[in-house]
Amino acid sequence: MKRKVSALEARRKLGELLESVYYPGDEVVIERAGKVMAVIVPAERYEAIERSRNRILQLVEKNWERNKDVPYETIEQEVGKAVAEVRGRNKRGR
Repeated sequence: MKRKVSALEARRKLGELLESVYYPGDEVVIERAGKVMAVIVPAERYEAIERSRNRILQLVEKNWERNKDVPYETIEQEVGKAVAEVRGRNKRGR
């Protein structure tokens, strides 16, 4: 479950928020004056995000040399096609 709290409430209830994130795996969005300032997520989810991010960066670095002469517009089109394909698969439940 994702819930929103004000920065003041987060300060007052930090321990409770940490438990709600750690045990059931909730996410807490912290806002100040209606602007999102931070999100508290379970450590396992954060670590998974970091692993994915690092893997993506490795792939970008690996392919940078091979594609350095390809026009930006071509890369943008190919990425758009790939994203659309993955989104289509996700909608179909694959």
